[in-house]
Amino acid sequence: MKISQDIRRRHGGSQEEVEEGMAQKSKEFAAAGNRVYLPITD
Repeated sequence: MKISQDIRRRHGGSQEEVEEGMAQKSKEFAAAGNRVYLPITD
């Protein structure tokens, strides 16, 4: 995906570092309820 390519280009790193970062973001996403659109709060 273009976003993944942009991140790799901007931040560099080895394939292992990229996979570790993606795994961390996956955990954060799961902790937020696996929802793409979060409710708006005031």
